[in-house]
Amino acid sequence: MNTIIAALKTVRLSEDASAVIILDQTRLPGEEVYVSLASAAEVWNAIYKLKVRGAPAIGIAAAYGIYVCSRQIQAAAFDDFYREFLKIKDYLASSRPTAVNLVAALNRMEKVVTGHPDLPVAELLRLLHAESEAIRAEDAAACRKIGENCLSLLKPGMGILTHCNAGHLAVSEYGTALAPVYLGEERGYGFKVFADETRPLLQGARLTAYELHKAGVDVTLICDNMASIVMKKGWVQAVVVGCDRIAANGDVANKIGTSGVAILARHYGIPFYVLGPTSTIDLACPDGDSIVIEERSPDEITDMWYTSRMAPEGVKAYNPAFDVTSHDLITAIITEKGIAYPPFNDMCK
Repeated sequence: MNTIIAALKTVRLSEDASAVIILDQTRLPGEEVYVSLASAAEVWNAIYKLKVRGAPAIGIAAAYGIYVCSRQIQAAAFDDFYREFLKIKDYLASSRPTAVNLVAALNRMEKVVTGHPDLPVAELLRLLHAESEAIRAEDAAACRKIGENCLSLLKPGMGILTHCNAGHLAVSEYGTALAPVYLGEERGYGFKVFADETRPLLQGARLTAYELHKAGVDVTLICDNMASIVMKKGWVQAVVVGCDRIAANGDVANKIGTSGVAILARHYGIPFYVLGPTSTIDLACPDGDSIVIEERSPDEITDMWYTSRMAPEGVKAYNPAFDVTSHDLITAIITEKGIAYPPFNDMCK
């Protein structure tokens, strides 16, 4: 992978394993600042405030976080340790409700504990450490495979539009939606990427444009409401997006505005690809209507990016973080296991 991008370590453990180290994405693109998280409150705050974001990266941060916090539990007996462990788990799980990887990673960590009730706490901690590192390693391998699978559908010189940030910053390595772009860059494909700025939090402008430009990829930043015109001009031959949760019927929750891009792509006859690891597939969730959509503070719309308030005082503001793209708008869902086409009945096989 591009060495400049690979040097950005989104989520990792400190050398002594006493803290989670994250690249604070709220400080990008202006400055690269790494933050140490040593308590449950600090991990919760980092996830909620998007200092670490992207469904896979959130899962990795949660796994590392609960391991770090478990080291601080003052309990020798299994029952006492497990009781405190569950408190931490439930607390961290409440930070963001939409991304399935958060709870999935915490559930994996809990299974390590419940599967070994006869082991001393010191041994449980060793196993928790190993599991957290396994979650990160599996994500890195999955991202590479996702990129290879998607690249098989793309041709050199294509124009590619993406929404939000599903790149290296959102995972452990490569990204999901941007993995084929990075692989293509390594192989001389010469993709031209159009990055939606992605309102209201600007992950496309601050993060996607940042990491692609840093990697030397040909990237053009556009406002969200410009997607239609670049499609109409024939500059886009494929849309690639990530996902925070995939329902059993193939409906997908992703950053707000994704469904609109899918509708535009259908109108212009452009394939719309969703890329994500199988860990984002939630078979217990039957369809998009069952996905809990996170709603965030109206201040992100009215105040956050302005030196003075942009909207009138007292005006109502609706700020959902995600929307749901219907499965019938999706050309293919691409995971590390392969490419699934409608009607998406065999995604996990």
